[in-house]
Amino acid sequence: MKAQWFNQVQQIGKVRWQQAIGETKYPFAQYAFHAALEDSGSVGGETGWYPEYILLMEDDDTPVAIVPTYLKTHSQGEFVFDWSWADAYQRYGYPYFPKRIWAVPFSPVTGPRIFTALDPQGNSMELLGLYATVGDLLTQRTQQQTMSSWHLLFTKSHVKQAFVDDPILSRVSCQFHWFNRDYRDMEHYLEHFSSRKRKSARKERQKVVQQGIRLQRKLGVELTEDDLSFFYLCYQSTYAKRGQYGYLTREFFQQLVQTMGEQVVLVLAYHDDQAVAASWCFFDDQSLYGRYWGCLQEFDCLHFEACYYQGIEFCLEKGLQHFDPGTQGEHKIARGFEPVYSHSLHYIDNEGFREAIEAFCKEEAQSVVLYHQETTNLLPFKTA
Repeated sequence: MKAQWFNQVQQIGKVRWQQAIGETKYPFAQYAFHAALEDSGSVGGETGWYPEYILLMEDDDTPVAIVPTYLKTHSQGEFVFDWSWADAYQRYGYPYFPKRIWAVPFSPVTGPRIFTALDPQGNSMELLGLYATVGDLLTQRTQQQTMSSWHLLFTKSHVKQAFVDDPILSRVSCQFHWFNRDYRDMEHYLEHFSSRKRKSARKERQKVVQQGIRLQRKLGVELTEDDLSFFYLCYQSTYAKRGQYGYLTREFFQQLVQTMGEQVVLVLAYHDDQAVAASWCFFDDQSLYGRYWGCLQEFDCLHFEACYYQGIEFCLEKGLQHFDPGTQGEHKIARGFEPVYSHSLHYIDNEGFREAIEAFCKEEAQSVVLYHQETTNLLPFKTA
């Protein structure tokens, strides 16, 4: 097997890319997703995200796998926060940036980070050697370029076993995901809540209706230009409330509608027939991935309905088994989203900093485990 580096998806080409990833429907593995990031200017240019894709091939040049990596000059849009690490480097006069991340940009979604037809779901233990090989490749390149580190973000939990003999640090955090336990429909799902929690959930949904809100789900292929313009206004409004500007351009979403519209669902909320909020999700044959939300008017419980209940209903209609609504948010627990661990792996080249960061990760992990236990006890489901 051999590896080749590319800094543009077009250099690999759609045919080779799709041949490498095979039949996987995972939206963040698709050529179309990464092409939209580049073509729209959401990465590259002055963004601080500089693609370095690795194409793994057999000796006869048959594509085997795609590995998405990026040079980064900051830590924005990653959702595994290492600002304190960068500050420590700066205080001691060492450069932390640029660094390399092995990740999907702007997407705190656990999944495979080697996209390959050999393992479409990213669950194979037999392919851990491939992760170890890529890790060695990144370590060598990091050392050759005298960079500080590389970081594998939101990887599957078993992948850390590929690095047990390497100086790779493991970090854990907590998210909240929904799982389909063979629920027939929304009412059947809510029947599994305790009486008090079920009443609360129904009351939340009724509040939305009583305020005159109507919700509609539309696939990406059904979206109009007006729908897209409204969604993008909502997307930017979420950042504007924090005095920021959204990372992704309108052209990114426009291109995705054209190239991946069958894997996009948009929840639109209307008040008196005027659009007031929107929630954007991706989906494949197994999971729904909630990504972007925004509202132009505030309504009681609308966020819960548009981002969670509507997504659960969509999963039940489509037979999807899992809903990842995004990072953080204890408010998800009362709607039936269960705490799950998310994992990242980190190579720190400087031994002194590595030891300090390792101690930090171990202490942090203890707090995360305790938090996971505490939030599990808050779930709304009936107890045996």
